[in-house]
This record gives sequence, C-alpha cells and structure tokens, in this order.
Amino acid sequence: MEKYSSKIDSYIEKSQDFAKPILHYIRETVHEYCPDAEEAMKWSFPHFIYKGKNLCAMASFKQHCTFGFWLEKEMKTMQEITHDIEKNSMFSLGKITKTEDLPSKPQLKKAILEAMELTDMGVTMKKAAPSKTEMEIPDYFQAALNDNSKALGFFEKASPSFRKEYITWLTEAKTEATRNKRMEQALEWIEEGKGRNWKYEKK
Repeated sequence: MEKYSSKIDSYIEKSQDFAKPILHYIRETVHEYCPDAEEAMKWSFPHFIYKGKNLCAMASFKQHCTFGFWLEKEMKTMQEITHDIEKNSMFSLGKITKTEDLPSKPQLKKAILEAMELTDMGVTMKKAAPSKTEMEIPDYFQAALNDNSKALGFFEKASPSFRKEYITWLTEAKTEATRNKRMEQALEWIEEGKGRNWKYEKK
C-alpha cells in the first residue's frame, strides 16, 4: 500500500465536479492528523488504512459523497457528531454535497485521533448478532415480490436477517418516491441473491 495511491487519484478525478473538493479535503485532513495512514481501494471505494486496519473510508455518488469510520459505534466523538444525522449504510455522516456538510476541522481531528487510539488498543468492529425475529412484509412490497417470481423465490428462502434488512430499509423511507426507488433497487438485488449491504460484505 502507498500513502497516496494512484487509484485514489483516479477515483477522485472520475468523480462528479461537486465531489472533487470534498474528497480532496477529506483525504488531506486524514493524512494531516494520521501521518501513517495508507490508501487502498476496497469494495470499489477509497479506504484509509492505519497499522493494517481500516480506519475510515469515503465514496462519491452522482449527487452526494459519504464518509465514515469503521469503529464509529465505539467512538464517542462520532456519537456526538452524528446524533442528528440521518445515516445511510455504513457511512455515518449522511449525504455530503459540499465541504461545509462535513464536521468542523477540530471535530474531524478529534474523530481521527480517537479512531487511531481505538485501533492502537486493538478494538475491532462489532458484528451484529443475526436476527431471528421475523418482520411482517408490507403489502406494497409483497405485491412487488409477487410480480417477480425469481426475487420472490429467493426472498422466501433467505434468512430472517436478510429479509429484515430489506423490510427495514423500505419502511424507513420518508417519502413514497424514496420508498419506490428503494423497492426497485431491492428487487434487483434480491433477484441476484444479494443482501441489502452486499457492497460492504467481505469478499
């Protein structure tokens, strides 16, 4: 691994124009407060590695960027920062569309230093215990599954935790438009046998 990876250079260069200053800012801030950080592409997005462990990661999409720490659930700093933020996936800082959406420089410094300290202490990311509780499938989702026999067949055979992740994702949508968009994506992934968070599962 390298301190500055050419793969990350390429990733940033290919990102949307609005995302480039955000990604550059995150990158330089991480290196400023964690001089030993190295860069790597994992699961198709940039990661910052400290002493062989994932420290934090960032990603850019068509309309927003994301940034988060691997040990955020153990970090007091991140619990304070993200108290009122709507989280998405593994990324704790929500949807970032400009550098001003990020925590302040002192907050980022505090979070990076805390993540390094936890890594030095040997703290690892806790895995949630598989859920054995069945959730009721909403009528609108059941109807959509009934229209897609392949997705329906896989969904019925999947584990309770697999089903729960998708149902929770859909029921947490704040608007019907968001719900419908998520449902369309869910059906596509289920048809391919992919879990809700397949992008972040270890290969």
